[in-house]
Amino acid sequence: MTENSFVDEIEKYIASGEISLPVFNPTALKVQQELVKKEPDSKVLEKLITGDQSLASQILRMANSAFYRGLVEVLSVKAAIVRLGIQEVGRIVLLASSKNQFNSKDPEINELIKKLWQHSVGCGLASHWLARRCKFEDLLSQAFFVGLFHDVGKLFVLTVIEQLRNTKNIKMPHALILEAIDTLHARQGYALMQKWDMPEQYSLVVRDHHRADFDRKDHLLVMVRLANIVCHKLGISPTQDQNVNLEATIEANILELSEINLAELEIMLEDTRSLFN
Repeated sequence: MTENSFVDEIEKYIASGEISLPVFNPTALKVQQELVKKEPDSKVLEKLITGDQSLASQILRMANSAFYRGLVEVLSVKAAIVRLGIQEVGRIVLLASSKNQFNSKDPEINELIKKLWQHSVGCGLASHWLARRCKFEDLLSQAFFVGLFHDVGKLFVLTVIEQLRNTKNIKMPHALILEAIDTLHARQGYALMQKWDMPEQYSLVVRDHHRADFDRKDHLLVMVRLANIVCHKLGISPTQDQNVNLEATIEANILELSEINLAELEIMLEDTRSLFN
């Protein structure tokens, strides 16, 4: 099977309506909508999280993980908000609610999805770090969210491939799977974000994070693009390119980042790898 015919088969299957579209966690979406307000309400956030017992238990588990753990165990969502802050708890909500989608019963697909999860978290953290470093305070929450979901199209395409394997018994080499993901993920990710009724700015980042003719005035897009490049350099990704010169990238120049700034970003990502697992 050639790449073109395989891509055509995937797109035909998606268009047929036989595929079950991923559903975005409604609680996580409401939390995100609260976080982007100028003055998020901690009581609203607490009520939203505690109303979803499965999510609340995951929040407490992550708040007490090695990365976040303090001297005293966190026993309630309110205590987690007090200790970690509204924005940090919001990021944990997104991590906890989305991680469950990153799994597969197919060993080969699952291995790719695990690497995709690591890359997604890395890009979320890097985009948030860049927003803070570049003093885009109004983009902090959005940067983490879009960084985390910029490659949602890859997750969707892998889900489709798994269903094709199960229902139509279609076989394909590993290299062909990777090529199909690269070909389809931006377009299919954009369509999925629209079906989730996400803000158009978020959808455009998903669509344009690889495009050569991107909007250089869109700081959210620029930060996610750079986060993506840095994660690829560090191997926080299904593929790695250690030879990339970060300082020479268009994105680093737009954001006016020095070699020291970029080194600090790399160190931050290395220090937070425990969150990727």
